[in-house]
Formats: sequence, C-alpha cells, structure tokens
Amino acid sequence: MLPRIGITVGDAAGIGPEILRAVLESQQFVDRADLLVIGDSPDCSPGNPTPETAAAALAAMEEAARLANSREIDAIVTGPIHKARMAEIGFTFPGQTEFFATRSGTTNYAMLLTGGSITVALVTVHVPLGKVPGLLTTSEIVRIGKLLEEYLRRRGNAAPRIAVAGLNPHAGESGKMGYDEIEIIAPAVAKLNESVLTSQKARSNFAGPFPPDTLFFHLASGKWDAALCMYHDQGLIPLKLHAFHSGVNVTLGLPFPRTSPDHGTAFDIAGKGTARPDSMIAAINLAAELAQRSS
Repeated sequence: MLPRIGITVGDAAGIGPEILRAVLESQQFVDRADLLVIGDSPDCSPGNPTPETAAAALAAMEEAARLANSREIDAIVTGPIHKARMAEIGFTFPGQTEFFATRSGTTNYAMLLTGGSITVALVTVHVPLGKVPGLLTTSEIVRIGKLLEEYLRRRGNAAPRIAVAGLNPHAGESGKMGYDEIEIIAPAVAKLNESVLTSQKARSNFAGPFPPDTLFFHLASGKWDAALCMYHDQGLIPLKLHAFHSGVNVTLGLPFPRTSPDHGTAFDIAGKGTARPDSMIAAINLAAELAQRSS
C-alpha cells in the first residue's frame, strides 16, 4: 500500500497554498504516496497574515497530530507558519518541532536538516547565540548524536560517518580560543564511539570536534555522511548555501515521520507565482521514504 501522507499548508497568507497546489497539479506522487491535505484555508490576502490564518494553521497542525497518533496517516509534512503571528493567538511553542513532540508525548527529539549532500543535526536550536555555550553539555551532544545515527541507519546507512563540529574558531585551537571542545565536545565524541562499540551494530564513526570552516567542505565532498552541529546557524548557513531550494527539515525521535520544507512563509512573494515547490516536493519524498521504511 502507498504511504498516506498528511500535509498542512501552514499560514494561508504565505506561499504554502501555492507550492502545495503546484505539487498536487504535477501528479508526480500518484504512484508513490496517498496525499491528504489537512485543514481549511480561510479567505485572506496573500502576504497579509491575520489571526484567522494563524488559527487555521494551528487547527490543521492539531488535526495532523491526531491523525498521526491514531495511525490514520503514516507521516506528516507541514507547510510554513509564522511564529510571531502564532504567538499572538497563544501558541506557546518555539516552533512546529516542539509542538509535534509534545502532542506525541516525545521527550527525546531533535531537529535535522538535509539537502543535496549535506545533512546536519542541531544540538541547540532556537536560542540566542550568547546562550549556546551555557546550554552545551556532553550528555546533550551524545543524545542528539544517537538520534542522528539512528536516522542515518534508518535510511539504509549501516555504518554512518558523522563529523562533530567544534564551537569556537579553529575548534578552540587546543584551548587557546576556548575550552568547550576539550571539556564538553571531545568527551561526547568519545562516549558516542563507546556506545557504538557496545550496541552490537555495524560500527559507526564519530569524529571531531572539527573546525566548522573546513568540516563543511569535506561534508559536501562526501567524506562524511552528516555533521553534528552545536548551534542553529552553524548548520543552516552551509546547508542553505548548498541546497537552498531543496532542503528538508526533519523532526527526529517522533513515533511517526514529520518533515517540512526548509523555508518560511515568504509573505513578500506570496501570490506572485514565483515560489518554487522544490523543497515541498523533497519533504514529501522523504516523508514517504521514512514511512515505507517504518512499515
């Protein structure tokens, strides 16, 4: 049977409805997935979000979570929402990642992004950069690293090669530019490799911490299968430079696959017919693949 993928359009004043319309009209998923559009889009003017468009986006997310938890759909693909507009209607989550984790009762989750030859998982996500060093712990790096390894194995990689990024310039330069690598990140890399040795699985290889300015060159060149990044922009800047139109956001750890296009509502171009559906197509493809591998 074809995997049943539930899709939300996000904020209807953004580009979500038009990119989804382009996907459906292309008919390219007819033989690969059963697509179910979830929620209603209120009347609105493209580029002008309202409390009604935010409320409709939230209602669709709630319905998608209900359908996934009851196994009436096999995966969720979410269109982009606008966090400020969502907050105005009482949405208290940092984003959709945290929303679906809470609705599924998941506490061990993480954000991953993938596009082209780059896959990154993030140890810290939507926090001010100044708070990142205080949030990094060896145990948290290990937790996210294990979720990343599991994702790569799920996609058929029996022995993933994962590069771990440093936090400071030159990965701390042996302590001259910071001790985070020595005191926190390197011990996490060692623990991740120890866990691989005792897991009775084919050997994975965690290595690092590496200076990020060289890590991503080697990642894009195929030396590594993925990178474990310490903060949001460290992973997303190279990913979007490399695969701006085809990146996909994945929530790791959920009991069902959840993906989304790696772009925002783009209110500035909504309704102008210039939005590209590439990232939505990639998100649906990946959701279908993960759902099939779960069955």
